[in-house]
Amino acid sequence: MAKEKLGTGEILSTFFDDGVYTPLLASGAVEAAHGCAGGQPVYAVCQNGGALTVKDVEKQIKVLEMAALTGNPVVTFYDSVGAKLEEGLDVLTAASRLNAAIAKVSGVVPQVAVVVGVCGASAALAAASADVCIMAEGAELFFTAPFTSAAHGDKLAGAGSAEFAAKAGVAALTAKTAAEAVALAARIVTLLPGNNLAGPSVFEFEAPAELPDLVKYDAAQIVKSLVDEGSAIELFSAFGGNVYTALATVGGNAVGVVATQPAELCRACVDKAARLVRLCDAFSIPVVTVVNSEGFVPSASEDQAGGIRAAARLAGTYADATTARVALLMGKAVGPVYTALANADLRLAVTGCTVSALEPLAAARVLFKDKLEQTDNLSAATSATAVQYAAQHCSAAAAVAAGAADLQVDAAGARAALVNALDILASKRAQRLPKKHGNMAL
Repeated sequence: MAKEKLGTGEILSTFFDDGVYTPLLASGAVEAAHGCAGGQPVYAVCQNGGALTVKDVEKQIKVLEMAALTGNPVVTFYDSVGAKLEEGLDVLTAASRLNAAIAKVSGVVPQVAVVVGVCGASAALAAASADVCIMAEGAELFFTAPFTSAAHGDKLAGAGSAEFAAKAGVAALTAKTAAEAVALAARIVTLLPGNNLAGPSVFEFEAPAELPDLVKYDAAQIVKSLVDEGSAIELFSAFGGNVYTALATVGGNAVGVVATQPAELCRACVDKAARLVRLCDAFSIPVVTVVNSEGFVPSASEDQAGGIRAAARLAGTYADATTARVALLMGKAVGPVYTALANADLRLAVTGCTVSALEPLAAARVLFKDKLEQTDNLSAATSATAVQYAAQHCSAAAAVAAGAADLQVDAAGARAALVNALDILASKRAQRLPKKHGNMAL
């Protein structure tokens, strides 16, 4: 259980502005309410730790239906010992209907899951289906109870914990206490629009105090220097460490940010980036991508494990997105990484970046092979030629000239250029070709 047990009344009072809300369906193991969190009208569903009956599950379905009708987000606080077994298959079919309802309104209104107690089996499936899943330390999230798994010889340290779920990429955020998890949910709701047709959230803001440091490049620092002061909420920090993802504001407008570390991108990193882009696109939240990467992991084992499939899904997710997209090329953007991540409406090449179809060193070896073989010191000559080639053909200016970028900016002016780009794209309107749905690699 969560470290400090909060009652449903305490959770709802903490979540809603000034503790004011309208109770809905308030009986049994599930209570619901409607009010405002951060000024955003929102529904809350709160489990009180008891066993769930068919009527309890039907309440959750009813709230989802009301949310879709009124265009308000839904935040569900999970804490239940499971289904009431006396109700047999009826409660099982009710859980199936709930899952269908969650899928039906996915992408219509934001859904946030907050695990403050026990969340297992079908409830875990529902929580993991939310747009954002938050867990309090001491809460439990699992398909199979850890003690049952351990009894069958599959014992893992911390199984079912918040830390475990964060490392698995299920929990986007963790909090030390249930109260902090509730407060995080309220903050997330303010950054998300009420529904897929609502306009973006707008906030008062302060410009960041820092400038981008390209010498000691760190994705978190770069993002901090681009977004409004104190606005970034990092998501999935324990998963896919070579990609930084966050919700934030730029010029007071909500954005999603994907920033790569100058390292190789594994399957987890790729999944993490695609997940955020998909969320932002569903609710027309602009996506800002900071590109500086050594490329996808160069490994046959990674390819066999699904690396190519994951990268294809990332590329397809960016390409399919109709929300505003801005890419800042702040370091290496070479080959497939450029193809996948720099698919944007506006691409800003920061002075000092490298944009190329092939690593400059490899390109030099291919293009100047005959000339290099005539030198006395092949290694030194190759390195010098690669540097010259990169300066002439892979620079920010070269990228703009070739159409691989739209504007060259200095690092100090990157935030101002980003604000302008987002302002230009604020009125973007795009429609997909008529189809049932895409069929990107899953």
